[in-house]
Amino acid sequence: MNLNVSNRNGRTYLYIEKGYRKDGKVMKRRVKTIGYLDTLELDPSIDDPIAHFRQVAKDMTEEENSSRKLTVHIDMEESLPENPVGAQNIGYVLPVKIYHDLGIDRFLKGKSQSEDFKYNTSSIMLLLTISRLLAPGSIKRAYENRARYFERFDFTDDDIYRAYDHFDKIAYELQRYVHESVRAKYGCDTSIIYYDVTNYWFEIKKPDDFRKYGLCKQRRKRPIVQMGLAMDRNGIPLHYELFPGNKLDKETFRAVIGEVRKNYDTGRVVVVADMGIITGDNIYYLTGGKPEKPQNGYIFSFSVRGGTSDFKQYVLDENGYADKNGKPASDESGFKIKERFVARKINVTMQSGKTRKHTVYEKQIVFWSKKHSVKSRTERAEVLAKSETLIADPKKFTKATSYGAAAYVKNIEYDKDSGEIITGKALCLDVAKIEEEEKYDGYYSIVTSEALMSSSDIVDTYRGLWEIEETFRITKSDLAARPVYVRDKEHINAHFLVCFLSLTILRIIQKRINRQYSAEQIIECLNKIECFLETENIFLFGYRSPISNLLGEAFNIDFTRKRLCRSDIKNFSASAKL
Repeated sequence: MNLNVSNRNGRTYLYIEKGYRKDGKVMKRRVKTIGYLDTLELDPSIDDPIAHFRQVAKDMTEEENSSRKLTVHIDMEESLPENPVGAQNIGYVLPVKIYHDLGIDRFLKGKSQSEDFKYNTSSIMLLLTISRLLAPGSIKRAYENRARYFERFDFTDDDIYRAYDHFDKIAYELQRYVHESVRAKYGCDTSIIYYDVTNYWFEIKKPDDFRKYGLCKQRRKRPIVQMGLAMDRNGIPLHYELFPGNKLDKETFRAVIGEVRKNYDTGRVVVVADMGIITGDNIYYLTGGKPEKPQNGYIFSFSVRGGTSDFKQYVLDENGYADKNGKPASDESGFKIKERFVARKINVTMQSGKTRKHTVYEKQIVFWSKKHSVKSRTERAEVLAKSETLIADPKKFTKATSYGAAAYVKNIEYDKDSGEIITGKALCLDVAKIEEEEKYDGYYSIVTSEALMSSSDIVDTYRGLWEIEETFRITKSDLAARPVYVRDKEHINAHFLVCFLSLTILRIIQKRINRQYSAEQIIECLNKIECFLETENIFLFGYRSPISNLLGEAFNIDFTRKRLCRSDIKNFSASAKL
């Protein structure tokens, strides 16, 4: 209870109000009307009306709290029952709140009305989503651990597998729905779209029609599936799509970005991607073949070592470089940058299958970082040490184990069947190649259609690409998207749909707390907000931290209580779904 002092018709008015929660928001209601201050001051029994009624409000609070105090008798000789439930989590109500705020439950219930399901698809997706966030693993593990949460999951593990077929069918539509909900509830900026590709390997010996051999980013000799992912400027996932493992990164671009442009109401977009995506066809697709006024824009990294001789000469020419303050760069600055506008010819594939030259007008930005230069040289030194070991004793290596080091060795050949290094030719370091690569250590380049953007803004925008790289890392590590415990293409897609929803919820949490904590820290915190049945219907909590305080404040969820009755917990969970 609190004393409220307000102004009414030019006179000071007093009343006592009480705070309460409704729909997850803090509300207030008046519980006692007191009167005007000037009238109260005429009462000789009250020296200081404001101080007096503040004490009255405090006494009312203590009286109300005392009615909630219980006397608990603990039997120190009481035995532990067999198969106790153990710790139960309550941190899960935060992702549940976002799940319902986004209306995922309404969407799934609506989609299941036309199907003859004997189970609740939203309840299944809810269990899978919170399990993927807090305790990632197989479907079997998620189902077996369902009692960890204060929810009624009234379905079987077989029902989950059946629901996967349904989730696969509605994956595209659900992604679009979630995007619109994110835009309405939390805000969305699609003026910049980040795009990247990763892959996931499978513990199978032979490829099939979907899981195929390709360039595995983890260098595993296993069949893989490719995933293309688009994210908005805030790092919120927009849309993903899966491709066979032998699909090249650059070939996934138009399918994913095309879906986003067509169905996500983005308007003009500027796509940011790394050099694995930059092709003439992809640039032409974005710009619409209009070099003077491109329909959409791009900010792509551009290979320095793979550039033309003219471009390499421009990179190494010290003229025009400036430091971070715009002053002529010096060796001590540790950073330098310059730009130029060029008309560049790109190859575009026509419908007939033939290619033709097309001109694009773009800004080329080159920058050098001493920090990255040192890093490149250190990494190369490690590889060269392995190269020298290989030269000294090639019998210890094969084509697989010499990966990386062989690039700097001349005259190396392998046996086609065994992969062993063929001895006989003198092996030596490729000094010319090493010297050529060293010239470009620390240099990076970006090409863009956005001529009006400053170089610093373009570089800052491109650096945002780390968000999507971190997203893939989170998906593979914190959300344990790999290994995948399902085999059918439809079930694989449903698995990644669950990962997509979990990742979206996690990113929203980070956005709401201004990214003060990492995904790993948030997951660890939510996992620790758990309780044990202390006695009868009273549950005891043992964790509170600055992170839990911040999360509770950001989402209007009270994670500060040391004890809760079972009815309180039910209300706690129910309020997250309003």
